[in-house]
Amino acid sequence: MKNKKQSSKLDILTLYMDLVSEHQAKPDSVEDFCEQTNLDEENFYAHFKSLNKVEKTIFKELFKNSLEVLNESEEFLSFDAKNKLISLYFTFFENFTLNRAYLEVVLKGCRNKLQSYKTLSGLKKSFIHFIDSLELTDSILPIDGLEKIQNNVISHSAWIQLLITIKFWLEDTSDSFEKTDIFIEKSINTSFELIENKFLKNVFDLGKFVYKEKFQKNTD
Repeated sequence: MKNKKQSSKLDILTLYMDLVSEHQAKPDSVEDFCEQTNLDEENFYAHFKSLNKVEKTIFKELFKNSLEVLNESEEFLSFDAKNKLISLYFTFFENFTLNRAYLEVVLKGCRNKLQSYKTLSGLKKSFIHFIDSLELTDSILPIDGLEKIQNNVISHSAWIQLLITIKFWLEDTSDSFEKTDIFIEKSINTSFELIENKFLKNVFDLGKFVYKEKFQKNTD
């Protein structure tokens, strides 16, 4: 009998991705995964509670890696919010493309229901944290008294946009995924044009006026 391997957290993530990519199927259980990779089961549970937790962590690590690469660039740090977001998208989907064989298997069952796919919950938290760091409400839509609502709307909208882009990428058959690149740039530019639009600002100004007249006066 072979001695079972002792692996680090990162090693386990790599083993899982390699196994899924090679067989184009997910293992049935932790026991099955450990058996196929000659990994000590106790060693696995020292790092993860389940295979689902492994998958969640992989998405978080792909995002974390993308952001770390960008933060090493002085040029990226000097970008405005829109160009930071576009750069993040391009780098993140480059990582996706490098690991497409794995991701196609893991995301296979959720092409039409990405919004409810629990495996992306860790990614969602990391992505929204990044969106919040861009401080879009301060620079684009400043409305006194409605900051929390604005943050939630922008963060949720940005997350939905990322899910739509993932779905687009899954179905993209163009060379080098050039259509996804075009989709990223156009969709983000459109989003920023929308929230910077003077008409939209006028609507928010009206809402701000109504809020002050109808709600703040009642509390005076």
